[in-house]
Amino acid sequence: MITSSDNQHLKAIRKLQARRERRRSGMFVAEGEDLVEAAERAGFEPELVLRAGVDVEDELLASASALGSGARVVGIYRQRWSEPGGDLSVYLHGVGDPGNVGAVLRSAHAFADGPVILGPGCADPFSPKAVRASMGSVFARPPARAPFERLAGRTIALEHASERELESVTLGAPVVLCLGSERGGLPESVLAGATVRASIPLRAGGPDSLNVAMAATVALYERSRSANRMADRA
Repeated sequence: MITSSDNQHLKAIRKLQARRERRRSGMFVAEGEDLVEAAERAGFEPELVLRAGVDVEDELLASASALGSGARVVGIYRQRWSEPGGDLSVYLHGVGDPGNVGAVLRSAHAFADGPVILGPGCADPFSPKAVRASMGSVFARPPARAPFERLAGRTIALEHASERELESVTLGAPVVLCLGSERGGLPESVLAGATVRASIPLRAGGPDSLNVAMAATVALYERSRSANRMADRA
């Protein structure tokens, strides 16, 4: 059992909290039994798994954790990236909050057959916060990387100002939903290059906008329902 904070495995876990080290090594950390089990179901072979009270003293593993409450199980895994594709996928541009990126990974896993495609300025999907927010979807449906110009299929740019509602958009697959940061939205280059611009209608008197992860979830649900309706009519 590990009894020293200077142990090389604990040092490796702490180092991987930094994006530079994750980028250099191609590794990332998953903390918690649920995430380690999700990795196993998705066929990820761990580089290392440490269990509190079995492989390492409880307090030492907690001190190496990026979670405030610590974790009973921590695993190190090699990053995997998907290729863009599928009938429905999501493109994110400038979404810098890792919690939002992880939440969109989870929503896309629930409603789309394609991956989340990360464009410029997005948070690292393999950061501890993003991995936790994905609730294991980062393993089941790894993200992709591509600039907007390389997206295949029809693109729907979601923006607050569009008078066209998403529900009215009828496009055949493949479709890519494009979302930007909550504050800045999508850049003009993406808006100008999109097949369609559309908005999610909000109740009068409600907030001006939705959190990007919430907007992605609503849009993915609407598009998946639209695809099912089109399939029923065919």
